[in-house]
Order: sequence, then C-alpha cells, then structure tokens
Amino acid sequence: MTKKISALGLDLGRKRIGVAGCDGTGLIATGLETIYRKSFAQVVANLEAIIRDREVQVLVVGLPYSMDGTVGLQARQILKFAQALSTALQLPVEYVDERLTSFQAEEMLKAENISPSRNKGLIDRKAAALILQQWLDDRRQKLSALTPEPGTLSQDEERGTVDG
Repeated sequence: MTKKISALGLDLGRKRIGVAGCDGTGLIATGLETIYRKSFAQVVANLEAIIRDREVQVLVVGLPYSMDGTVGLQARQILKFAQALSTALQLPVEYVDERLTSFQAEEMLKAENISPSRNKGLIDRKAAALILQQWLDDRRQKLSALTPEPGTLSQDEERGTVDG
C-alpha cells in the first residue's frame, strides 16, 4: 500500500510561479493556480495558504538544467529561491529535471486549440503539474521496487521471524 502524500509542484519563473497539487494517493497531479511574483513575502503568504489547505509535506521544484545536463545560471537562481522557500515554509524541497516542461505545456494547449501566448499562467500551471507528475511517477516506481510482489516472501519473512 502506498503511503499517503501531499506534495506541491512548483514551476518557478521570474514573473510567475505555476503551482500544482496531487490527490492524496499520489497518482495524479493537477495545476492549481499561478502566483504572480511581486515580493518574496507575498509568494510565501500565497503558498502558506495552499500548504495549510492541502496539508503539504514536500515542495517539488522544477530545475531547468542546461540541455547538456549542467546547472546553469537560471538553475542556480532557482536553487537559491527554492532553498529560501523551503526555509520560510519549513518544508523539505526536492528537485525534478524540468527541461522542456514549458514546451510540453504549450504543446498541450495548442492541442486543445488554446493560444499559449495569451495563457502564460495556464502554461505555468500545466508545467508545474508535469513537474509534479514526474516526481510522483518516479516516487511510485521507487516504492514499487522496494515492495515485494505478493506471494514472493516465505511465511517466516512475512511474519518477520527470519534471522538475518
């Protein structure tokens, strides 16, 4: 059985922050809102309200690695901002490679006949959902690798009575 999780996905940009949440089972990520950045205190206040309502346990931040996999200037700025958020919100932060998530989000809008240029906030929310979904999928895969298939343990192993 998968442990219940409440994570918040963040697509951090200079002007906007896309925010996504997940269902309690950690299966599905959905875009929640876009925060327009005015000040650090305002961003923290907006996130605190969401965190309180959703009982968030972890922040998942998209990290824009360079196409060659290195940490460039933009990624360093995001690391610094995410660490400040982690401290202010008293939550752990985990990172996901977000290369091309905004592009994927734009393509999703185009497929729905929605203009990306007129819906930047929606792109940010969708990108945040893609970031969080990747983290949820990776987490679920890691948990399933640690969980033995039913019937593969001996009765002693299931009872925990096997000597190491």
